[in-house]
Amino acid sequence: MQFGGFISRIFLLQKKNKNTPRVQSPLEMKLSVILGVPITQIEWYKEAFSLRNSGKKSRAKNYERLEFLGDSILGSIISCYLYEHYPRENEGFLTQMKSKIVNRKNLNKVGEDLQLTRLIINQNANALGENIHGNLLEALIGAIYLDKGYDMCKSIVLTKLLPPETIATLEHKIISYKGLLLEWSQKHKHILQYETQEEILPNSKINSFKAFVLIDGEKVANATDSSKKKAEEKAAQRAFYGLNKKIKIDERTPNPSVR
Repeated sequence: MQFGGFISRIFLLQKKNKNTPRVQSPLEMKLSVILGVPITQIEWYKEAFSLRNSGKKSRAKNYERLEFLGDSILGSIISCYLYEHYPRENEGFLTQMKSKIVNRKNLNKVGEDLQLTRLIINQNANALGENIHGNLLEALIGAIYLDKGYDMCKSIVLTKLLPPETIATLEHKIISYKGLLLEWSQKHKHILQYETQEEILPNSKINSFKAFVLIDGEKVANATDSSKKKAEEKAAQRAFYGLNKKIKIDERTPNPSVR
């Protein structure tokens, strides 16, 4: 074969390979469906869905750094969205709305609805914590930002992950009953207190906490949960609905009922 013919065959082979579409991995295909765009740098997403190994000395990449980045990017995107779409609302409303959107409970729900834990690469690396869905969502946003840039990341977040209709449903959602009770008690000059005690359960290694809500020294509600914080929040929720049913302390709930 002449040298010129050999070079021509190499050129044709390279051209053919260039035009042949690259075979996507299962992770790429799943992410493309979720995000609505093709993946460019899959390595970022592999990191976003890698759990931390249990070994203390392990330096393998995991989602935690991308979670940190995604948290900041998401905060920026949501802040800009709220500023643009609620031009007549004050700083207090915007701050509360942002808290409702980026709080852990809401992000966990979004991540769970997207079934992000199914994308985890090393399922047996570590036990899944209660906030894993929200953590993975933030890591995913960090990966999108690094892969696509800020503008495309913003577009994906507001069309696929947290669209306007989802954000709108949070306008009247209460995220902290303790905060709501405190605001009401301060406004109407009531003394709000919590009494919380740890309870030792028989034949159990896990203790529970029982919290009481006191208004002007009178116990109005109580609840038990696995931590002091959860018990007080649950008790505050019960107190809120109980008081709201009697004396209408919040106009946003026309037909309250004790939960």
